[in-house]
Formats: sequence, C-alpha cells, structure tokens
Amino acid sequence: MTFTRADLAAFHGGTLPDLIGPHVRLLFVGINPGLRTVAVQAHFGGGSNRFYPALYRAGILDRRIIASNGFEPDDLAHLEERGVGITNLVATASARADELTHAELVEGAARLEERVRMIAPAVVAMLGITAYRQAFARPKAVEGRQPELLGGVPLWVVPNPSGLNAHATVDTLAAAYRAAAVAAGIRVYDAPPVP
Repeated sequence: MTFTRADLAAFHGGTLPDLIGPHVRLLFVGINPGLRTVAVQAHFGGGSNRFYPALYRAGILDRRIIASNGFEPDDLAHLEERGVGITNLVATASARADELTHAELVEGAARLEERVRMIAPAVVAMLGITAYRQAFARPKAVEGRQPELLGGVPLWVVPNPSGLNAHATVDTLAAAYRAAAVAAGIRVYDAPPVP
C-alpha cells in the first residue's frame, strides 16, 4: 500500500487493537503506534521498522513477518502460537514518539500496569529505555531486566526497533529480545544465518 503524507496525517490520534492471544508469554510494549501502523492496522507496520527482522534473528519466530501492508492470517497465528503479544504504552498514533507529552507517558504507564495484570504474561518487554525512564520515573534505569515488577510480572527494557534508534542493529535487538523470550519460557529456534 502506498500512502502520501496527507493520507498518513489523517491517522494521527488513531488506534489499533492490542495483539493478545489466549496464551501470551512475552508481551512487547511499544511506545505508541506510528501513522502507517494504524493505517494498515498492524503493529510495527512501518516499512523501516526492525521489529520482525529482530524477532526472526532472535529465533522467536520461524519466519520473517512483513507487516507493512497489514498482517497475513498465518503470521498472526504464528505470533499467537509462539506466545508473543504486542501492546503500546500510549494507544494513540503520532508521526514520532517524541511528539508525546510527559503526562501521556505517565498516564500510559498506569494503564499499562492494569493491562499487564489482566493479560498476565510471563514477561513484559518495554521497547525503549528513554520512554521507560520518563513514563515510570526511573531516570537512571538501564536496559535489561528491571529490579521491580510491572503488574506482578518481570519487566525487561529492551532497545526500540525504530530506524531512528541508529545505534541498535538487528543483531543487538535480536540478542536483547531473545534474552527476554528465554526468560518468558519461549523455546527459541536456532538463530538463522546472517544474510
């Protein structure tokens, strides 16, 4: 699907439903959906996002999902059978996460804790240290497993897969995501060869 900037602007403030199957083991938490993500109704549906390539490289998935035109039904089924869920800290879409206010992030953190209690995954993986520090008032937090729980669940902060996070590579993303998946009890596949 092709969208102009004007087309995408119409999705500002839009939402998409959480991806929550019946047996979520690892709940990934994005900062907020991008405009294209809402347009195609698929989490991490932006063409340059490295989320699905990293999940594949990590051995969490057995295939690379391409969500830039929406999800294929078998890809959704694979995410659910692997125990992967996806939600966002802030539900509403923007062109960039840095458009969010501090108040929106803090409010999102409170709502996230409630959702985590309802979903009850084995592990939560927050995608992005800067948003985590602001939303949860943890200015000195570092990536990795956090000392506190979120909604009674172990919390990991892992790198954001956005192309704007230039210092993270697919390999470094994959390593962090794999560690969280193993902690969640997901049996990971052998990592595929590097192309």
